[in-house]
Amino acid sequence: MNYGWPTLPTCINVTKACGTNVTLSRGNEMGIACLSHRIRKVILLLLLGVGCCPSVPARPIHRPAKGFLLISGAAGLSRDDFGQGVLDRFVSLAGGPDANFVYIPTASSGIKLDNGFIYYPPDSDTAADNRAPFEVELARMFGVKRITVLHTRERATANRSRFVEPLRKANAVWISGGNAGRLADAYLGTLTEKEIKAVADRGGVIGGNSAGAIIQGSFIVRGRPDKPVLMAAGHDRGFAFLKNVVINPHLIAAKREDELVNVVDAHPELLGIGIDERTAILVQGDQFEVIGDSKVAIYDNQKHDNRWYYWLAPKTKFDLRTRSVVK
Repeated sequence: MNYGWPTLPTCINVTKACGTNVTLSRGNEMGIACLSHRIRKVILLLLLGVGCCPSVPARPIHRPAKGFLLISGAAGLSRDDFGQGVLDRFVSLAGGPDANFVYIPTASSGIKLDNGFIYYPPDSDTAADNRAPFEVELARMFGVKRITVLHTRERATANRSRFVEPLRKANAVWISGGNAGRLADAYLGTLTEKEIKAVADRGGVIGGNSAGAIIQGSFIVRGRPDKPVLMAAGHDRGFAFLKNVVINPHLIAAKREDELVNVVDAHPELLGIGIDERTAILVQGDQFEVIGDSKVAIYDNQKHDNRWYYWLAPKTKFDLRTRSVVK
């Protein structure tokens, strides 16, 4: 019975591994015994499928089949916060101002827009009294005709078909800032998460800023709303719209340039992406483009000059599969 172990080779030419012209197969234990201890060790590793070369870390893969991810480093309290052209790109990818937009504020305990309007996402499933005017203000900020606020803190509600109906009709969804742990607590593994992803799978766009950016990776930072720690065991799983990726927003504005060095050192399979305010990455397939006004940092657990990261300027394209800049 095979439990997922690799199929072992039946024959190995030791010349390739050790420079010794001996061909061995399973069952030829006497031949193995005649070789030096070091060569025997190499052969046994090869027979077990381990090999002599260091393992290559898993590559991140963009999962939505057709659509886009727009991942923003902004605070997201005014149109200007997002950077030049970022929200225009989001609306255009959705199909224009007449498309169906959904806004998820669950990461936040309270949202204050630049015009002074305040919305508190309720802790119960009773809609806030000012939800309708909040939707009007959001539509104004995004430059669209209408937008639907979708929010719960109850996982049972997040699994109800009636609750996710706006997502099934949506061309675009935006996930607000706040704390990514609140998003994971409410939606991770639920029907709501599935339907958010489905928006992109059918050709739409998923956007998010701050916590709404963090949650789109497979590993999340600051996943505990009650404790400001960078890495919180048991509170570190994201929606994994980008697999093997960790995202850190507000990078330069909040002086967070070195934070993902620690995360990627502890989890070397991850690719770290730091995004400054007024900046975003637009992901399609296995590539993204830097858009907006500032820059993005890449953390690949390798040293670049005197830093453990390097910078990408606006309009730069990056290949997530090869982890390299597209020339």
